Amino acid sequence: MKPIDLNPKRKRENPLLWIFEPLERDPGYSLERFFNFQAAYLDGLLCLAVASGEEPWNGLAVCTSHDRQSRLLREYPALAPHPVLGKWPYVSQAHPEFETLAQQMVALARDRDPRLGVVPGKRKRSQDVIDMKASSGKKK
Repeated sequence: MKPIDLNPKRKRENPLLWIFEPLERDPGYSLERFFNFQAAYLDGLLCLAVASGEEPWNGLAVCTSHDRQSRLLREYPALAPHPVLGKWPYVSQAHPEFETLAQQMVALARDRDPRLGVVPGKRKRSQDVIDMKASSGKKK
């Protein structure tokens, strides 16, 4: 009998995190949530992101800028601009070359290929969240 998860808000483990295993011993590596992705950061740069939901959120996104994107797309034809996030090349988990391409992208990231990595933007909080956090710190 399969156990029932009584906490529907609990985040399930992303089954694509194996992709980042070769980066885990790198001192510059960190794993963080990035919207509905799990993202690999190297030396503070957002480099790769994986999601395991419904398409188009089920694969690997390569974090790069528009000016560097075309070189990656030429060299790795299985990559295509993400259908929603257009700025980042993406390969679906359903693609026959997914595993090979994911390993190649991790190798590029590990080698600090200059085509990969973007400076993450500052996180913006709404005024409601700021007010809520400020009021929760007050003693009653």
